[in-house]
Amino acid sequence: MGGARLGRAGTQVELTGGAPVLPKGLTARSWIVADAESGDVLAAHNAHWRLPPASTLKMLFADTVLPRFPRTTQYKVARKDLEGVGSGSSMVGIKEGETYSVHDLWLGVFLRSGNDAVHVLSSMNGGIPNTVKEMNEHAAELQALDTHVVSPDGYDAPRQVSSAYDLTLIARSGLQKKDFREYCSTLTAKFPGATKKDKKGKVSRGTFEIQNTNRLLTGDYDISQYQGIAGVKNGNTTNAGATFTGVAERNGKVLLVTVMNPEKDDHNEVYKETAALFDWGFQAAGKVTPVGELVPPRNAAQASAQPGANASSEESGDSGDAGVAGNVSEKPVAGAVTEDGSGGVGIAMAITGGVLVLLAGAAFLVNRRWPLPDLVRRRR
Repeated sequence: MGGARLGRAGTQVELTGGAPVLPKGLTARSWIVADAESGDVLAAHNAHWRLPPASTLKMLFADTVLPRFPRTTQYKVARKDLEGVGSGSSMVGIKEGETYSVHDLWLGVFLRSGNDAVHVLSSMNGGIPNTVKEMNEHAAELQALDTHVVSPDGYDAPRQVSSAYDLTLIARSGLQKKDFREYCSTLTAKFPGATKKDKKGKVSRGTFEIQNTNRLLTGDYDISQYQGIAGVKNGNTTNAGATFTGVAERNGKVLLVTVMNPEKDDHNEVYKETAALFDWGFQAAGKVTPVGELVPPRNAAQASAQPGANASSEESGDSGDAGVAGNVSEKPVAGAVTEDGSGGVGIAMAITGGVLVLLAGAAFLVNRRWPLPDLVRRRR
């Protein structure tokens, strides 16, 4: 996927006159730098190596499940919803018997990388097996063919893999969704605590603060908040090591960078290598020959191959899944009639077919200028 050079081992880059050399000291097993809007891959290293993704896989979970439930939906957590959460998992602190909004749960997924929140949302979505099945189907639709999901939260599991290329595709798809962009760029939030009753029988429920674990968003003692950063998701497990996919904007250019498993064991190394690749990418944009591309989803690719498929698209709330267009019925409205009273079946079929092509082609990145959150504009 994305071109022959991306299938080769080692570093792939095509420098032209005036292009900066790649950063020194990169130790990640796999990485990629891509233009988020055009899809051009500026440089890559072992882009299709299949590696454990850790919690960066939660991007696929969100891209699959987030459109299913309105953010205001309330859900009371049962014991079974929290069964099977892996030992040592990152948790946001969900309690059995308490009620949470879907908005709360997604904040728990994105900010604290809460596996407990993933399990609750998976229960709402028909259970873990169904959610895994839908995630694998969505990965196939996105043409993220290096990805195989076993656990929706990214917890280490046999045969669970993804790649720097696939994680970048997945992030690009997720960023089409307004809610996805909001959650992945949020620094801190108030999360509901446990319901308590005082000695007088008065019931109250407080909140506690949660902070995003993406250190390019929040900064840390040994790394600064990255200029223009707007998400996306980090991860860290025993098998995967540290993984990260980030999106940043500078001078009107939006880049995606994915870094998987740096060999150097320094604190925050995955963020340091990501920041170095972002810096290079912003300097190199327009000065390198792309070595590949981020492919569109299957439905969008099929539609763009048909005549008349060039179209533009507006931001469509928190959905934006290219697969939606493929579910529109092609049947004409029964008994459709034109203004002069003649049968309009042929016209209706022509219009419906044309709209389908436009929807499928526009549903992904023909809408190139998807807006990053206002928050990023204050980080430039």
